This record gives sequence, structure tokens and C-alpha cells, in this order.
Amino acid sequence: MLSQTQVVAVRKAIELTYIGKCTVIEYQKKTKANKSTGFEEVTVLENQPCRLSFERITSTSQGESASKLTQVTKLLIAPEVDIKPGSKLVIEQNGLTSEYKRSGEPANYNTHQEIILELFQGWA
Repeated sequence: MLSQTQVVAVRKAIELTYIGKCTVIEYQKKTKANKSTGFEEVTVLENQPCRLSFERITSTSQGESASKLTQVTKLLIAPEVDIKPGSKLVIEQNGLTSEYKRSGEPANYNTHQEIILELFQGWA
């Protein structure tokens, strides 16, 4: 078990690897001036330090001659950041900007959280 001092030191070390910035956008219900209900994009978090991590997974099924290659995109971000399911995440890292959505539950640690992402294809 890590002491609080060790947790702080590990968190600082992880955060030194954050080379990206994350903006979180939610699709929220809004009442329009004419009293009708609509939806609009609302930015709930901007320029949060983060890091994208990419992992390639190779899998084969019985009877297949070629393996399938899948890339998993993982977001590392501060543990106190709350990103709701279905949110759009605009992430800038290494001079590239990409849009993703949160997929699944985050893995929460004292020092960070890891969230599996999918490419954003539009609001559901």
C-alpha cells in the first residue's frame, strides 16, 4: 500500500507524461425561446491535460488464416475528472486533433484514470 506522499509523487510522474489537451462536450437538452425542447453541444471541460495511449491487439479465430489487428485508444486523465458516457472528447496531441467518445467504464486509480475511447461518429 502506497503512502499519501508516494501517491502524490506517482501522480506527478504520470502527469509529466500528459502531452495532450482534452475538451469534453456533452449533448444536453435545452429549452428554446419558443418553449420547445432541443439539444445542443455544451462544453463542460476545456484544455484538461491528458495523454492518449494506443495499443494494438492481434486476434485470430479458429479457421481464420489471417489475424485481425485492432487498435485500442486509451485516455489517461486526472482521477477527479468526470466524463459522462456518450460525451464527445476533442483531444489535441502531437499536433493532431481527433474526436472520440467514451466507451465503457473508466479504470480508476489514485493517480489517474484510464478510459477506452472510440472514434466519434456523431451523436446517438
